[in-house]
Amino acid sequence: MNVAPQSHGRHRFGFGTFFRSFRYASEGIAWMVRHQQNMRFHITATLAVVALAIGLGVPLSQWSALVFAITLVLVAEALNSAVEAVMDIIHPDHHPLVKVVKDVMAGAALLAAIGAASIGGLVFVPRIVHLAGR
Repeated sequence: MNVAPQSHGRHRFGFGTFFRSFRYASEGIAWMVRHQQNMRFHITATLAVVALAIGLGVPLSQWSALVFAITLVLVAEALNSAVEAVMDIIHPDHHPLVKVVKDVMAGAALLAAIGAASIGGLVFVPRIVHLAGR
């Protein structure tokens, strides 16, 4: 079966196609928020981290680490969702190798979240300990 990739009409560069690409990306993000519980959790955690960083007056140099960690987790969750969807299309019935692929992607997202939590600990714990010792 020979199927040409769907192009969404993106053949030439122009402002219309440029802005349409943002619409497609926004639709993907909205789908993840509606359908993926882990993405909703990570967005909630992101809001909490941002509020805490503002409240504690985190310096710009440490904000960069927080933004990197947040971005890494959200991208890992997005890739996990995309790979899961592709695997469901390719092999809708249960298959042990599909399980392996999904488990590995979920593991990658978990590793990103653990790394982000570690960065959060390095940024926030010393500040909180300092405030508690006052």
